[in-house]
Amino acid sequence: MSTELTLVRHGRTVWHTENRYAGVSDVALDETGRAQAVALARWAANQHFDVLVCSPVPRAVATAEPVAAALGLEPEVVADLREVDFGIAEGRTLAELRVSHPDAAEAFVADPVANPFPGAESPAAAAERAVGALRDVAARHRGRSVLVVAHNTLLRLALCTWLGIPLARYRAVLPRLENAAATRLRVPAEPDRPPALLALNVPTSPAVTADEPAPTAGRTA
Repeated sequence: MSTELTLVRHGRTVWHTENRYAGVSDVALDETGRAQAVALARWAANQHFDVLVCSPVPRAVATAEPVAAALGLEPEVVADLREVDFGIAEGRTLAELRVSHPDAAEAFVADPVANPFPGAESPAAAAERAVGALRDVAARHRGRSVLVVAHNTLLRLALCTWLGIPLARYRAVLPRLENAAATRLRVPAEPDRPPALLALNVPTSPAVTADEPAPTAGRTA
């Protein structure tokens, strides 16, 4: 029996508007990010989800909170769904890194898997971690529909692994998962079979407003 996983990137932060690597840093959602979380909750209340899972990184937890209220579910926090640690790049833009660490920046752009930033987690190791965590979630909730709130790079690495895309191409093939956008997969029970991609990077709301209340459990928009 398969499991349906809906993978959602967390809401926006100030660092993301500035194209800074957030990684495992504690960067709060900005006003738009909070509105995106509310819009995600409203969207989720009109879907059918049995389980809510999220990364332990605070911006993912904050995105999951209104969803939990809307669905009446307790979020299951999975440590291995945390974002990739970008080492010296955390809190910096690529443009800044090209000035402060030009060799490292150019090597990363050429092949981010072979040349992660100094002090960063290996993307190959992060991909293995992500796929393992998602496989485990799917196995524990077989036959159910699971909403997973996690991160841009971690989810792209997992998708590339599952879809047979070379990891070194993840930045080129999947440049970005939008904040609060949904990617849906059907994960078969057999671990040697790849998931089926049902939807990719689909907005959960055509527009967001900063002061709209989230729905509560049992009420849909």
